[in-house]
Amino acid sequence: MTKSDNGRDSTSKDGNISKVGSTGEDDLTLRIAQQPEADELLARSPLAALVGMLLDQQVPMEWAFTGPYTLAERMGSDDLDAGKIAAYDPDAFTSLFTTKPALHRYPGSMAQRVQQLCQYLVAEYEGDASAVWRDAGTGEELLRRLNALPGFGTQKAQIFLALLGKQFGVRPTGWRAAAGAYGEDGSRRSVADITGPESLAEVRAYKQEAKAAAKAAKAAKKATTAKAAKGPSKG
Repeated sequence: MTKSDNGRDSTSKDGNISKVGSTGEDDLTLRIAQQPEADELLARSPLAALVGMLLDQQVPMEWAFTGPYTLAERMGSDDLDAGKIAAYDPDAFTSLFTTKPALHRYPGSMAQRVQQLCQYLVAEYEGDASAVWRDAGTGEELLRRLNALPGFGTQKAQIFLALLGKQFGVRPTGWRAAAGAYGEDGSRRSVADITGPESLAEVRAYKQEAKAAAKAAKAAKKATTAKAAKGPSKG
């Protein structure tokens, strides 16, 4: 069940991830990967979207979300299959990531995480990635499900929840609150807010500012701790 743009409940055809607008027709165009073929896969494949989110760390966002398309190509398919990935020989699967150009800055560890994610989906959701959110009744419930996925901490789960709500039309009751600041309307904090090159630049600028602020705060805390360790100065 999803919420349409006018606030009414509506359901995607065949349980697809596609956004359902107020007309009730599937109409979803993504511009996250900044590559048409990769974005088209993200729009129609729940597993590709999850894998892209999993890969979205310590690499540019568009690189991470192009990864599912490249992986599918290397597996000789036009989509990703959780069952196939879960059963893949680990060394052979890792080679799909490490083959140049590598799919990630840390291809070995990310190959392992993707395979663990798919094994979890097979065990808990019969390999159907969309089942993670399809019948979630509230935003909090959806957040708990996402947070339980291998490789998804709270922040990543909130970002993906915001992505589902803002761009895929998956909007259970309280989804914005559950997504925290990432669910705010008009924000430019994460991949959930990327709709083209301009918003990508804005999100990247926000991330750089946040990183600089965190670094400054850490340095200030370190200086305060060092000063306290010295004790009061002698008059």
